Amino acid sequence: MGVPWFVLQSTGSAAKTGILAFCMLLPVVLAAVVSGPVIDRIGRRRVSVASDLLCAAAVAAVPLLQFAGVLQFWMVCLLMAMTGLFRSPGETARGVLLPTLAERAGMPLTRAAGLYDGAARCAAMTGSALGGALIAVLGPENVLLVDAATFAVAAPLFAYGVRGLPEAQSRGRAEPVSLRAYRRELAEGYRFVAATPLLLALCLMTLTTRGLDQGWSAVLLPVHAREELGGSVDLGLLNAAFGVCALAGALVYGAVGSRFRRWPVFTIAFIVVGLPRFLVAAFTGTFAPLAVIMAVEGLACGVLNPIMAAVTYETVPEELRSRVLSTTTAAVQLATPLGGLAAGFLVDAAGPSSTLLAAGGAYLIATLCPVIFPVWRLMDRPGSPHLQI
Repeated sequence: MGVPWFVLQSTGSAAKTGILAFCMLLPVVLAAVVSGPVIDRIGRRRVSVASDLLCAAAVAAVPLLQFAGVLQFWMVCLLMAMTGLFRSPGETARGVLLPTLAERAGMPLTRAAGLYDGAARCAAMTGSALGGALIAVLGPENVLLVDAATFAVAAPLFAYGVRGLPEAQSRGRAEPVSLRAYRRELAEGYRFVAATPLLLALCLMTLTTRGLDQGWSAVLLPVHAREELGGSVDLGLLNAAFGVCALAGALVYGAVGSRFRRWPVFTIAFIVVGLPRFLVAAFTGTFAPLAVIMAVEGLACGVLNPIMAAVTYETVPEELRSRVLSTTTAAVQLATPLGGLAAGFLVDAAGPSSTLLAAGGAYLIATLCPVIFPVWRLMDRPGSPHLQI
């Protein structure tokens, strides 16, 4: 939240905040589109470490240029674009190792996915609450230096944690590096997703909801916090309430989720996660109702990623995971850069309340897809919904 809040506070423009969100996320999509074969060639461990170090340098450059008195808006956009470009391959490289690590630990995949998502949400929760408080105390520039330091610390921790793990190393291939070989390997991931109805359905629905979520988190909620609530502190507390409950939801699902069918749990949770927060923000200007509804949505949201991760890992062969996960990441993130951009311009043109209602209505339509289309019921039979390629 540090960079969007920095831009919103320094420029006062929701549209510029949306432009920044677009610049941050478009490179994520571009990197995901092409990075799958690269991760396999270079090695998941090396890609993750390089990703964190490069992100640390790009984030740290923003406050350093500000302190030097030369920072301009286009520089912030460029540096955040670099961060998005570097971040996506690192996240994919770490994520594809989860089934291997779960097997080595003797842990069911559903539980491992819940714990993995819970750890990510715990970090987001802590960072959001701490970030909101630190922005108020230290200012956004110093908070960005702290953010950069977290990337720098994460790199050696991951490198140490997966040392000696064969699946984390580069894969020697008999076929030499060439554009033809790269294109063939890249196409394998896309063909697998296209031939897997359930994965394709997951990609299409989350493509829509990720874009709407980005508009909410990058523009709509910060604008609502600035104009109706108590500013960055309330923004941090709201995100923390959502994060705490999402963490609880992920951990609870990891512990007991295997006892329940995935499709009904996923469907109900996704409906709860969508429309309510947009309605509450549109019709109320106080902190408590929005905090309550974001806490409820957090509990529901906590079960979504573990279910989607478990279905994906059970469906995709290990040798294709880097390429398929890069493909699915690219697919679900396609609308994300446009989400913040569109929300920023809509807020300036139509006002926050109208934009909130429009986004909430679109979210509701998207989350009804698992109710309408029967392919979603295949979530409880993840070994069957794909064709051979």
